[in-house]
Order: sequence, then structure tokens, then C-alpha cells
Amino acid sequence: MPEIRHLPEAPTGRRPLPPGAGIDAHRHDTHQIVYACRGVLSVTTGTGIWVAPANRAIWVPAGTVHEHRAHGDTDLRLVGLTGNPLGLERPAVLAVRPLLRELIIAYTDPAGTPPPGGPSDGGPISPSSGPAAGGRESAGGERERLLAVLLDQLRRAPEQPLHLPAPRDSRLAAACALLHRDPADNSTLNQLATRAGTSGRTLARLFRAELGMSFPQWRTQLRLHHALLLLADGVPVTTVAHRCGWASASAFIDVFRRAFGYTPGRAFTM
Repeated sequence: MPEIRHLPEAPTGRRPLPPGAGIDAHRHDTHQIVYACRGVLSVTTGTGIWVAPANRAIWVPAGTVHEHRAHGDTDLRLVGLTGNPLGLERPAVLAVRPLLRELIIAYTDPAGTPPPGGPSDGGPISPSSGPAAGGRESAGGERERLLAVLLDQLRRAPEQPLHLPAPRDSRLAAACALLHRDPADNSTLNQLATRAGTSGRTLARLFRAELGMSFPQWRTQLRLHHALLLLADGVPVTTVAHRCGWASASAFIDVFRRAFGYTPGRAFTM
């Protein structure tokens, strides 16, 4: 089993990532906001997967072992925080409104300095000064004031139900794996249970008990997550709809709009 890197402080800065690149499993002793202002970012932990497009950010609490993966050409922004402004001890997806977006970009992009180090080797990123990154305080406290407004907006950011929880029970894991391999699979719960070597009643109970949602809710979450990744790779909307199990592009667009607040056609033109 590979060693998990440990960072005393969560870094603050900017790291562009090409499609498919990532940051390997690591943990840090302080909290972090992870935001892709371009592309789509997935964060995987032992309890599930969080996927965030450009109007969502991911909260990673201190001590959480996690890894990042870029889907599409991704502009990753990281904000390390010594305090816990959200009071959350678990990862979460947060809505990013226009003001919060600009604050994160400004705070993580000092003087437009390009990031040193490679995107996937865990090397250094563009340094930021200020209390969140543990660096020098800037003259006049401009960064401190910027951070204060950023934190104020962060506290107001509503949490979004975009987590795809990971199963623990082997029967549930087998059923979920079938749909991960083919999100367009339209098997009923009973059909899926038979293939996983259990009963529909048991599987329904496990979805509720372990994943906190019904089978249809979990499958919709899976399909939305998969759709975001395909869209980031430039797959046409109609193709994405069919690959992810929607009967028509219009049905997919309706579900996507209700989940993310915009249509899939606008996902990477914002």
C-alpha cells in the first residue's frame, strides 16, 4: 500500500491540471477549500466521491485522506485555512456564487505568478502569503481583508447534495460497481440484487442504511457525476444523455439544470 503523504499545513495557491492529471492521496493538519474555476474536479476519500464543476467548491476538513483528479483542462485553486469557518468535520460540496468565485481566484493568484512544480507529482504550487498559507503578512493587510471577506462569503455558501457515498457492505458494493461500469444500465432494483447475489429488499435497506438515500436517488447522483466528467471531456450533450441512461437529451437537461442551476450546454462556457 503506498505511503500517504502528510502535510502540516494545507497549501494555498493555484495549480493548473491537464485532463486526467491528479494529486495523489494525502492529508493535512489544517482545513482546505478546493475549487476548479475551469474544468471539473473530483475528490475521493474513504467515504465517497465529491465532484465539483465551476460553480461548486469542495470543503476538505483537516486530517481527511483524499486525492484529486482533473477532468478536462482544469484550473485548480486551493485555499488553506487554519480555522474552521463552516464548523464541518466532514467533506462537503458548497455553492460558489460569482463574488465568492472572484475572491477565491484573487486570493490564490498573487500577481499572476505561474505555479512551479509539476501538476501530478505533489510538488509545490504557487505560493500565497497571509495567515491561511502560513506566509508573510502583506503590507497594509490587504490579503487579511481579502481573506476576511472570502470567509464571510464562504459561511453563507449553501451546502449542495452532490456527494456520491461509497458502500461498505460487499453486496451493496457489488451492485454499485455494476452501475459504475455502466451508468446507462436500467436494471430494476430486484434485477440488480439478483446479479449482486442478494434480494431487492436487502439491497433497498442497504442503500438507505449505508448511503443515506434510495436506490433511484443514488443512481441519479451517479449519472450526474458521470455526466459532468463526460462533458468536461467535450462529449456532446445528446451523447452524454444516452451514455448516462436518460431516455432523451431534454430529460437529461432538465435533471442537470435542477441539480446545478444551469444547462449542460453552458457547463464549460461560463
